[in-house]
Amino acid sequence: AACALRPATPLEGLGPMLQAGALDMVLVLSVEPGFGGQSFKPEVLPKVRALREKYPLLDIQMDGGINPTTALRAAEAGANVLVAGSAVFG
Repeated sequence: AACALRPATPLEGLGPMLQAGALDMVLVLSVEPGFGGQSFKPEVLPKVRALREKYPLLDIQMDGGINPTTALRAAEAGANVLVAGSAVFG
């Protein structure tokens, strides 16, 4: 199972599900959901770092504003699954 977090959603709500092993993946949105072409919000990277530190085997996906530059930043923070829409398809 997976759960998605909007940029403003805190990690704390996922704690019980992660601790129970109920989640295989967390999607950290780096834009507000709704439409493509938005700019990457780097303020979400601390969430990714915190997840990776606490749950080293968890799949952490990032979606929103992913391009070659932001993909590197996301991976350095701990994301191991990346979604790129506009950067690939225009």
